[in-house]
Amino acid sequence: MELHTLITGTTDPRERGTLLGTRFGAQVRRVAELYREHFAVLGLPADRVRDLAGRSHEALRAWAPHLAEESDACADAAGVERWTVAAVGARTEILAACPEPGKGECSTAVFAPAGAAPQTVQTWDWHDLLVPDALLHALTPSEGRTVKLFTEFGAPGKIGVNSAGLGVHFNILFHASDSAGGGVPVHAVARRILDEADTLDRAVEIASTARVSASTSLTVVTADCSAASLELSPAGLAVVPAGEDGWLLHTNHFLDAGLAAGDTGPADSMTAERLAHLRAVRAAMPGLSPAERARAFCGEGGADAVVCMRPDAHKPPHEQWGTLLTVGLDTADCAIDYLAGAPHEAPASGLARF
Repeated sequence: MELHTLITGTTDPRERGTLLGTRFGAQVRRVAELYREHFAVLGLPADRVRDLAGRSHEALRAWAPHLAEESDACADAAGVERWTVAAVGARTEILAACPEPGKGECSTAVFAPAGAAPQTVQTWDWHDLLVPDALLHALTPSEGRTVKLFTEFGAPGKIGVNSAGLGVHFNILFHASDSAGGGVPVHAVARRILDEADTLDRAVEIASTARVSASTSLTVVTADCSAASLELSPAGLAVVPAGEDGWLLHTNHFLDAGLAAGDTGPADSMTAERLAHLRAVRAAMPGLSPAERARAFCGEGGADAVVCMRPDAHKPPHEQWGTLLTVGLDTADCAIDYLAGAPHEAPASGLARF
């Protein structure tokens, strides 16, 4: 995965989208094409994808019109039909409608002790064939507000931090209530929280107004050490706070007891094993540099740790998963520490800062 950077100072969403689509038109077109091919392999033809993307895009337009405008302007500038970019932005919602939606394998650890700066680390695991390129974007959603985020080309947001001292990590979830209803894209929920929220309470308020059709956990942490995982699903929103020890760990299953009753995560997912791993290694992570924290995240297993995903070459390409990104958020300095690779590589490669 090649990471590109973009800094946009405009507060106008159409101008921002135009800048993105103009500079990275080739990447926007390529990622949109790859997702269409992926959806087809999973049993969704292009006309069905277009319908689903259109419905999610209209839900987005009603909930956050500026994000719909940004997406449309990006598509126009890149020279592709608007629905193809909207489909990337709503890819979680489209996957929820697939006969075999696949799985997600991301792991997040947040340490937010009282009186100290939060320390976070996450792995982002996905199909490398879908993400030959990705984006680090520093943007200005409103005067006086900076957002720095990592995302895929065409998706409004994913993992990031803002200048108000609030950060968001992202883990996909699966619930029996997930449907082809075309709800607000969960990636847009993450982006709007970064654009607008100064506090955990405000993040919860924003998330609670979104009618979603797919499930996700947004782990929100603030510079004053407030932290909680917002578990979104069509069945409702649950707020899972950090423990009394300051730790908040999340993988790819619901932690809220009520929503967990409807969890439909794949039977072969390693989510429970990864959560157990995080619980086992967390004591070794506090107080370390981002690179050393990533190493401690792996524990004694190193490259063989359960949180380091490697594609299985014996499986078809659409079933191959790998750890594409290791990322930590600095809420005090509005910065992202990142490595395009797995955490065991961090001590040798280091983490770059954006």
